[in-house]
Amino acid sequence: MPWFAPPRPPAITFGAMTASTTAAGPLPLTGERTVPGIPHENYWFQRHVAAYAFAATRAVGKDVVDSGSGEGYGTAMLGEVARTAVGVELVGDVVDHAVAAYPGTDYLRADICDTGLPAEGTDLVVNLQVIEHLPDIPRFLAEQRRILRPGGELIVATPNRLTFTPHSHEPTNIFHVEEFTAEELTDRLVDVGGFSLTRMLGLHHGPRIAAAERATGRPFVDLVLEPVEDWPRWLAVLVARLTPRDFVWADTDLDDSLDLLAVCRR
Repeated sequence: MPWFAPPRPPAITFGAMTASTTAAGPLPLTGERTVPGIPHENYWFQRHVAAYAFAATRAVGKDVVDSGSGEGYGTAMLGEVARTAVGVELVGDVVDHAVAAYPGTDYLRADICDTGLPAEGTDLVVNLQVIEHLPDIPRFLAEQRRILRPGGELIVATPNRLTFTPHSHEPTNIFHVEEFTAEELTDRLVDVGGFSLTRMLGLHHGPRIAAAERATGRPFVDLVLEPVEDWPRWLAVLVARLTPRDFVWADTDLDDSLDLLAVCRR
């Protein structure tokens, strides 16, 4: 299958968002989660938005749970197309921020491994860039199965271990418990979680980022990991202008992908 770019995020445009666009103000950038409104963080943020944009195509008219909703922007995106959407987040201050930043969107303070949501009341669970943080994946997957209706979908996105931490089997990100290859993620979802895998995709750079890599002879990730104060002006401008459409999903070349995205069925 050829590569395809994520659709435009519904209604909410994050490429030009700044911290001043919400009365709640920005969450601090700790490295545990990405947040909108920080120009030099925009590369990482738009990788996350690309996953939410894909998930939104599966959320139309459905009852959706954003499991591990973080800052809240993704739940707001899903809520633009879903019948109902609720973000589940454990940290109280983060939930308070999301409620203030995205009025009209529902957020629940709860453990995503024990949500308290009704059994078989959800059509779609979205879990993006979260599973790598979890110490008890079997418990998490069991809870998602519990809240999903028969035939409901679970979408999981996570960094590809082969490209995110290529020189180590152990995560170097202090907030990550475990990282996965496509095969390892499939094992957790199918053999451990009891889900049926219907699709596995990998995220790749689109033409604009690929052109920068060709021009510099360096991977773009290496460029953005340099100290921000050392960035050339062209890089700072490009990063700030990136959108989710600067990334493409493909079901080929999974080992070389940036992030993995699995679509599973209960």
